[in-house]
Amino acid sequence: MDWDDLRYVLAIHREKTLSGTAAVLGVSRTTVGRRLKEAEERLGVRLFDRTEEGFAATAAGDELAETAVRLEAEIHLAEGRLLGRDAELRGRLRVSTVDFVFAGFPEVFSSFIQRYPGVEVTLGVTHEQVSLIRREADVALRLDNNPADGLVGRRIGRLQFEAYAARSLVERVGPGATLADFPWLHSDERSDGRWLDDWLARNAPGAKVSLRSDDFAVRRRALSAGMGVTFLACFDGDADPGLVRVGARLSDEARDLWVLTLPELRNNSRIRAFMDHVYDALQPQLLTGAACSGESRC
Repeated sequence: MDWDDLRYVLAIHREKTLSGTAAVLGVSRTTVGRRLKEAEERLGVRLFDRTEEGFAATAAGDELAETAVRLEAEIHLAEGRLLGRDAELRGRLRVSTVDFVFAGFPEVFSSFIQRYPGVEVTLGVTHEQVSLIRREADVALRLDNNPADGLVGRRIGRLQFEAYAARSLVERVGPGATLADFPWLHSDERSDGRWLDDWLARNAPGAKVSLRSDDFAVRRRALSAGMGVTFLACFDGDADPGLVRVGARLSDEARDLWVLTLPELRNNSRIRAFMDHVYDALQPQLLTGAACSGESRC
């Protein structure tokens, strides 16, 4: 077996389900099932029993997973040594992301630049999906529950969105206020903001829109200044002590955040270093933010 086979076996051993393994490896459930079947046929042994709770490792599966853990540790150690002294890690790197991800975690990008000063990062911030195939970017931090076929990468975490208001605005509107009693922040009429129009019509009929802007930074400052209510990712809103939730969650709008590139670029030293750095730095923070529920704060 090569390392890629062991990687799948180890991920299944840890995650116990096809969907969990697929999310960790950034592939489809079908791919996970096919790779496991091929590995078992190649070895001539059953590695996992299929149960109602998920995959339960057989003795052979446990033994192979233990081997994979040791190899994984050796690989990570070797990669760390190589990246730590990689004087050749220089050149241009084009990254695409969305505005609020960069605004929420600028230190992730800053620490990468400090770690690899020879890499010249060009950052594109847009809500439109750039084409990696057309080489509009080398790496994309993309919000998508179903990343496009033909891309490879890792799922960093799941983003949940809630409506937030400044404490000063909540005090001004008063206790017991409904969503319709609050002023709201909206995108410019030139943008497609119909989803929020429809949401307000259903959940806050008659609510006033106090300010419109297509610039996230403008809306974010307006929110902190108490000009209105808007939706934020939980990791952003819960980190600001001046903001509170007002009881509205976009449950259907939760999105996975992926770091993605093209298969032929994944072994490029700059791209791999960036993807690993972003995953290691962002995952713990996103998991904390996405785990928030109810009225509790993270």
